[in-house]
Amino acid sequence: MDAGARIRVVIAKPGLDGHDRGAKVVARALRDAGMEVIYTGLHQTPEQIADTAIQEDADAIGMSILSGAHMTLFARLMELLRERDAEDIVVFGGGIIPAADLVELERLGVARIFTPGATTQEIVEWVRAKVPAAA
Repeated sequence: MDAGARIRVVIAKPGLDGHDRGAKVVARALRDAGMEVIYTGLHQTPEQIADTAIQEDADAIGMSILSGAHMTLFARLMELLRERDAEDIVVFGGGIIPAADLVELERLGVARIFTPGATTQEIVEWVRAKVPAAA
């Protein structure tokens, strides 16, 4: 990896959930750790998130979902990234996600889910270890 390359992360808040404090805290932690962060704002569709990530040449997408629609929203995002030949974008997420759904999300290609109690340091360290910066 180029010493000057910075990891670019899109932080997204999909669906109708309006609770964005966690997403903003994670966005700030990643930015403070030296990453480029693009925050999409509230109520984004998977299509808007995929478009933003591709247009911004993002290395990763982090989605915060508290609405219970995580299976539908992650599945659609992963489908769109496959259709657009953008499977190299690492997808991770966080929120209120039942343990029973974690295996299926992994099967869909979601790299990691951070559940309540995860620290921002844990998230930053994981992104640094698992997301290669584009050259």
